[in-house]
Amino acid sequence: MLIPISDDDSKLSGPAFVTLAFIAINVLVFVVFQGLGGNERFTYGWSVVPQEIVTGTDITVPTTFWVAGQQVVIPQAPGPIPIYFTILSAMFMHGGFGHIGGNLLYLWIFGDNVEHRFGHLVFFAFYIVSGIVATFAQIALDPDSLIPNLGASGAISGVLGAYLVLFPRNRVHAIFFFRVVQIPAVLALGVWIALQLFSGFGSLTGEQVGGVAYGAHIGGFMAGVVMAFVLRSVIKEERPNVLARSMEVDPKTRRLW
Repeated sequence: MLIPISDDDSKLSGPAFVTLAFIAINVLVFVVFQGLGGNERFTYGWSVVPQEIVTGTDITVPTTFWVAGQQVVIPQAPGPIPIYFTILSAMFMHGGFGHIGGNLLYLWIFGDNVEHRFGHLVFFAFYIVSGIVATFAQIALDPDSLIPNLGASGAISGVLGAYLVLFPRNRVHAIFFFRVVQIPAVLALGVWIALQLFSGFGSLTGEQVGGVAYGAHIGGFMAGVVMAFVLRSVIKEERPNVLARSMEVDPKTRRLW
């Protein structure tokens, strides 16, 4: 199991305000609105349900269907008006502590680099668009599905795709069989997307394997890759690097400044 825990941030020029804001919003929604996962009415009502988006109709009564010979009941709840707003709200909701912890760890590690490369406003739009594309990718797999979808992983997958394009040789620290190893980003993220593709093969029918919407992960990742190539050609220079400037030598004093 390869679990990234940090990356090389030595070239960053300051705080990644948008990344920090997204992390704070996710925590706020989970704690205040979802009640640490205990407010099921809010969670079910404000999650994305593919059939609701396709039909434009808010499903408010419990739905029952059979999966692998077992009866499953999903307690639906009233959502926002219009119901399409769940496409945005679901990006900041999570199903539990492990879900939000894993997502925000990846956003913390990889989001700041991408934000500094493109700037705060562009990164804000990039993140939202990645999440929207990821949601529609999952909906496209099974537009009649009544299974609620929620989580920041679709948008964060877009961030990972951009990171792979922009910083393929950046060093990533990861836990590998209880040891901390240092590997290039292309390997760390290559393993991640390979796992998504392999695990998501069974989701081509729209099923969420093990409760994970792999279609959203793959869709968000591909959106991030495409947008990164486009933005990299438009935004050719990175923002001024304060840390790098501080290491330059004044030819008169021979001191670092």
